[in-house]
Amino acid sequence: MHLARAIHFDESDQRIFFNPARTGEWAISGGFEFSNWGDGDLTGKARQAFANGWLGVETFGRVTFVAVTSIEETELATLEQALAKHFVDLYGAPSLEAALPVAQDELRHMIELCDEHDPNTLLTVIRELSDTGVREQFSAIKPAEAELDQFAVHAVPDE
Repeated sequence: MHLARAIHFDESDQRIFFNPARTGEWAISGGFEFSNWGDGDLTGKARQAFANGWLGVETFGRVTFVAVTSIEETELATLEQALAKHFVDLYGAPSLEAALPVAQDELRHMIELCDEHDPNTLLTVIRELSDTGVREQFSAIKPAEAELDQFAVHAVPDE
């Protein structure tokens, strides 16, 4: 099973996002954050986050690039709980129990996207507003093209 981790090639994310994600943290699309946005919301750093920012699931900051890597079931369970808590704390979900299935769906969507790619594949997202809401397009750069081996290595716990 695969998920994506935030990756930085330079300091640009530190300047273009209000809250940049931390290098190496797990990330998802996070397009849900923009579900009620309109053209008036798309200014400055908020526009940059909307246009091409992935959502880190630890800091809830944004990052431009993510790299596909393996994730363990125990790590996924921790992320599900953290994302569900984020839905309660920030979006007013009535309880962790109510938010958990939504968090699991968001993570499952990202897992499905990542499972289509080899480890160390670099992913980008482009968003736009449409008449039916937020539209996302994903692009991938294969590891040989991106030369990411030194950036997105996932440690395997001792057996």
